[in-house]
Amino acid sequence: MSDNGVQMGAILMLALGADEAAEVMKYLGPREVQKLGAAMSTMKSVASEELERVLAEFTSQTAENTSIGLDSDDYIRDVLTKALGDDKASSLLNRILGARDSSGIESLKWMDAQSVADLIRNEHPQIIATIMVHLERYHACEVLDQFTERLRNDVVLRIATLDGVQPTALRELNDVLTKLLTGNENLKKKPMGGIRTAAEILNFMRGENENTVMSHLKSYDENMAQDIMDEMFVFDNVIDIDDRGIQTILREVQSESLIIALKGASQELRDKIFRNMSQRAAEMMREDLESKGPVRLSEVEAQQKEILQVVRRLADEGQINLGAKGEDQYV
Repeated sequence: MSDNGVQMGAILMLALGADEAAEVMKYLGPREVQKLGAAMSTMKSVASEELERVLAEFTSQTAENTSIGLDSDDYIRDVLTKALGDDKASSLLNRILGARDSSGIESLKWMDAQSVADLIRNEHPQIIATIMVHLERYHACEVLDQFTERLRNDVVLRIATLDGVQPTALRELNDVLTKLLTGNENLKKKPMGGIRTAAEILNFMRGENENTVMSHLKSYDENMAQDIMDEMFVFDNVIDIDDRGIQTILREVQSESLIIALKGASQELRDKIFRNMSQRAAEMMREDLESKGPVRLSEVEAQQKEILQVVRRLADEGQINLGAKGEDQYV
């Protein structure tokens, strides 16, 4: 969801009214609800012209695609209360959250990373790893960032070597978390964790933390660490995205961020980026790159991570195809 999309969505939610907005927000995931709620909380007034523009664009988009399907408490309760007032927020939250199971690990998905980390940091690392694989990858990474280096390394290693979750394992959480899986003790374990999950989480991790985790993984099992690295989507992999996808990405990325990111990119990747710009824009970008002085490696990596988050969001939304390894190829 782009910044412009968030603002438009917030205006639309406020215009719909509590009942209709609740019906829409039931289908949103934690990240989307948090973004919308935060945007709603900052809106003091909306000009009639802006509202008309948003409604017109929404009508146009839904005429082409009517499927809104998306994955929907303290945080959102706070932001919606600020946006709508106690009475309206209470009505909206009851409708959104009333029919949703908020027990166990599901409830953690709606908590900020610091709160989750504070809640589980004293649990056994295997239990923490079990929790992490149930969270969204970006959320799991944010939680891991709150841990000590030693605990973070241990947990990622356990995620990478986890091949499934037995319902009984989750009961060790006792009063901290309610059971996520219930029923027969002999239920077949759910396939979770493993190399791909560890790689997806590491994709969101800051460069320094990523390096220390990878170093720990290599000392444990160099082949496994290499398998994880092979699964990770790194900045150089952007070159494998088709031209149409590159153009979509460029519309979402700030020029200054791209300039810094390209300081650490291969000439081949730079050329591909330039080919997907207008001639004038490409010339300006080349000039800016040449005139840009030395940039710290940490800053380059940070900007590349920011762009990769945009890339992954666009891939999740189906706007681009990453051509990830392991997927079927068509000719």
